[in-house]
Amino acid sequence: MKASPRALWTVLLLVLVVGAASQWWARRHEQQLGRDVAAQVQAGDIRMISSETCAVCRLARLWFNEHRIAFDECLGERDERCRRDYEAYGTPGTPVIVVRGRPQVGFSPQRLQAALQRSQG
Repeated sequence: MKASPRALWTVLLLVLVVGAASQWWARRHEQQLGRDVAAQVQAGDIRMISSETCAVCRLARLWFNEHRIAFDECLGERDERCRRDYEAYGTPGTPVIVVRGRPQVGFSPQRLQAALQRSQG
């Protein structure tokens, strides 16, 4: 049985609509998460230990800036104190996101939010 061109166009349109709705919903959720995190953060709460070649560090930096989240950043290649702090944490890579004194390796907005909520007591 051969599908009609109209049926194919209908399926294609349905796929496009569902895909667009899914992207809209994900973006809306990300924006809300960014607002929630920004509302919980004070200056000095977040420090990112990063490196010049770290792609995840660039993504984290973009996310922080996009959502206007206060954070401090240091580069291990340029800052001796930063390199020593990185080594003291003993983490396997960058970024190291230090949330109110507690390090976490890598970057996840959801994990960041959870760490902020846990540290509020």
